[in-house]
Amino acid sequence: MRKKFDEELRHLNNLLLEMAMLNESAIKKAISLLDEKDEKTAEEVSNYEERTDVYEGIIQKQCLKIFVEQQPAAGDLRRVSSALKMITDMERIGDNARDIADICMILPDDYDTSRFPLIKQMAEATILLLNKSIDSFVNLDMDSAEKIDDDDDVIDNYFVMIRDQLIDIIKSDFDPAAAIDFIMIAKYLERIADHAVNIAKWVMFSIEG
Repeated sequence: MRKKFDEELRHLNNLLLEMAMLNESAIKKAISLLDEKDEKTAEEVSNYEERTDVYEGIIQKQCLKIFVEQQPAAGDLRRVSSALKMITDMERIGDNARDIADICMILPDDYDTSRFPLIKQMAEATILLLNKSIDSFVNLDMDSAEKIDDDDDVIDNYFVMIRDQLIDIIKSDFDPAAAIDFIMIAKYLERIADHAVNIAKWVMFSIEG
């Protein structure tokens, strides 16, 4: 009986990893639109978002299957319940990535986005944070999950630096409307990081209750 449960749990972990990979790809492709607008890439981000919705439903069914067939108790029950909570955050991450892509696609063609390397650095740090949170669940790594909240401070600092940079640029020659677009991209990245923190909190719950 335990062997069957472990198999179902491994399948659940694999589904979560696949959903996380979709999130990562969506964020990377959305940010790449800062360098070059491309309708195909924007459509891919939208498709990733739709696929995360599909994965959410598949994982919900997998969790229900485990509940009904395996009737998990104590720690196992918390683990499956946490997975149900985590996919809500992961689905919203897909939404945020699509929002970033939408903003990038409406930016005027003549804007020099290379003036904002901090946004790309922030995106890389956000993806790393998301991956750490998912890995902590799969590996039942309490230490890693506890550090996620501190790592989120890095993302918050990026947001502050980007905001201050945009304020300085507006004082010179930059279009305020475009500045709002860039600050919104940074804000969506910050929200993604917040979802990663939520995931880590559910990991801690799944381990210690």
